[in-house]
Amino acid sequence: KTTVVELGITRNHTEMLMSQFGININVEGSRITIDGGQQPTASNLRVPGDISSAAFFIVAAAISSNSSLTIKDVGLNSTRDGIIKVMKHMGASVDANIHSYVGDEPVGDIQIKSSPLKAVRIEGEMIPNLIDEIPIVALAATQAEGTTVIKDARELRYKETDRIAAVVNNLRAIGAHIEPQEDGMIIHGPTPLKGGKVDSFGDHRIGMMGAIASLVCDAPVTIEDKECINISYPTFFDHLNQLTN
Repeated sequence: KTTVVELGITRNHTEMLMSQFGININVEGSRITIDGGQQPTASNLRVPGDISSAAFFIVAAAISSNSSLTIKDVGLNSTRDGIIKVMKHMGASVDANIHSYVGDEPVGDIQIKSSPLKAVRIEGEMIPNLIDEIPIVALAATQAEGTTVIKDARELRYKETDRIAAVVNNLRAIGAHIEPQEDGMIIHGPTPLKGGKVDSFGDHRIGMMGAIASLVCDAPVTIEDKECINISYPTFFDHLNQLTN
């Protein structure tokens, strides 16, 4: 018997996947226990759209003038929907409707319309549900009224790159008023953004953040090493062009 005790509730895709393959797993709060010696059973899987990838277009629609967008068949797991909750808290017009399940995973459509945003404080238990979306949330905060504070996110220092430094350096380069903190950042808005050069640092989420920033910049944005975006979203620029042309 193996037991894992989390510091806080984190994404539960693995637990759901184990049950879909017939493996008994017991979850009590932040305590996860599995018995050894179990034999998994083959199962057909359908993988819904990734909400971390959808997050870039959620923010794009929210901060772009006169926008309306529907993203279909996205995974709406309650341990992954932090981007929806935070954007709603910022005042964005975002609605998510579950229409089916893949195993235990809820799947649905997300509707977004452009709307004025306000600053928020992002910290504590909000962070595990939002950690991969913080770069694009930081971009949204540059267009929000007031000062947004992101803290308790030191894990960002140890992603594909130091995402705190990468976000701050790139958003500053295009005109944002943003300050790094050891475990997060402080963003003052709203700030008009100019064009310029951003460096992905080989990190797909930083590269995509730069591309979405170009939608609200006064001049073009050049992304260094944009090919890294293929790691998680090889059709990203195709989809972005479809929506903006």
